[in-house]
Amino acid sequence: MPPVISVENLSKSYRLGQIGTGTFTHDLAVWWAKMRGKPNPLLKIGDADHGNRDGEELWALKDVSFTVEQGEVLGIIGRNGAGKSTLLKILSRVTAPTSGKIKVKGRIASLLEVGTGFHPELTGRENIYLNGAILGMSKQEVARKFDEIVDFAEVEKFIDTPVKRYSSGMYVRLAFAVAAHLEPEILVVDEVLAVGDAEFQKKCLGKMGDVAHEGRTVLFVSHNMGAVAQICQNGLFLEAGRIKLKGTIDNLVLEYFGHGTHNYKQFSDGPVKEIFVEQRGIDIYVMFKYNLVSNITKPCLGFQVSDSFGSVLFGTNPKVDLVDNTLPPHSKGEIKVHITQPKLLNGTYRMRFWFGDGCIDDFFIDKEGVLFDVVNMTSAVQRPIDKVGAIYPQCEWDFSAE
Repeated sequence: MPPVISVENLSKSYRLGQIGTGTFTHDLAVWWAKMRGKPNPLLKIGDADHGNRDGEELWALKDVSFTVEQGEVLGIIGRNGAGKSTLLKILSRVTAPTSGKIKVKGRIASLLEVGTGFHPELTGRENIYLNGAILGMSKQEVARKFDEIVDFAEVEKFIDTPVKRYSSGMYVRLAFAVAAHLEPEILVVDEVLAVGDAEFQKKCLGKMGDVAHEGRTVLFVSHNMGAVAQICQNGLFLEAGRIKLKGTIDNLVLEYFGHGTHNYKQFSDGPVKEIFVEQRGIDIYVMFKYNLVSNITKPCLGFQVSDSFGSVLFGTNPKVDLVDNTLPPHSKGEIKVHITQPKLLNGTYRMRFWFGDGCIDDFFIDKEGVLFDVVNMTSAVQRPIDKVGAIYPQCEWDFSAE
């Protein structure tokens, strides 16, 4: 069976300095300022002014090629400016590519920003039918899905209110409900779900999973790696408009969080000199070198371990573990921590540190932390089936039959 989406050598360029604000009045104001050598009057504070860079090309996408199979949930990840939203806009026919070919089989419903496809003066009810018509559905088909859409969006009280009066949360709830329930063959969802609350995001992720199980296709862009990993099997990792990596979503997430970086850091100044984290067998070892000039007798080292999605798994410090950390004042030395059998599953983890007197002052806080890999663990702590979470708990089982 041929893929439902086929992209070949797709590129999109923008020419910096070109006028094109979307309205004639704003275009005229920008042009007049440019003719007088003045800065762009529409520029926001802190933004760079590209007005004097006429002719310079910016490639938002460059030679991107991939295919998507029917029923696949494809995650698209990357840093800000990587080209993710541009790719979805081209696939949704919001903008045209500079070069390349796209073949799409089926109807696409897109949710690229809050209120995509909604008319602000129309009510929620009218916008549901309008979107259905845009997707090529009859009034009867939309009517069959109407109650389900309203119930999912939780906007029953406001369904006959113009959507311009909706809050951003109400807007996105209805927009997603419409896009997901009107049975498009392909559902395209950008970061817009971040507007909704946690409970609604959970509903949306579940619905996208249902859409895929029904044989339809989902393209999902998000900076929430936990959400991407939850519903996607495969993905694309974009960087500077190009595909850096494509494959299983687990490998992409590890790459996104810096898989393979060193587990050692050195500092030229301050009270901390070196940090080293290493996994040996099923244990983790931490070495922390410091040099204190203040009259502190109880230097206190605290740390937290997070998974590749940023969720904190555990953490501690000498006060929590009731450890005697008394040392001579003005001391210089090492703090070593041996974490026995944390039962972490294979993957990449981040350890963040703080160093202080344990009471009032923090001399050092390392928010970025140190990345370390857990690999080649013994079979006693590896799961033989699908893993859930990051830690393998030690459980005692008792089976009995009468």
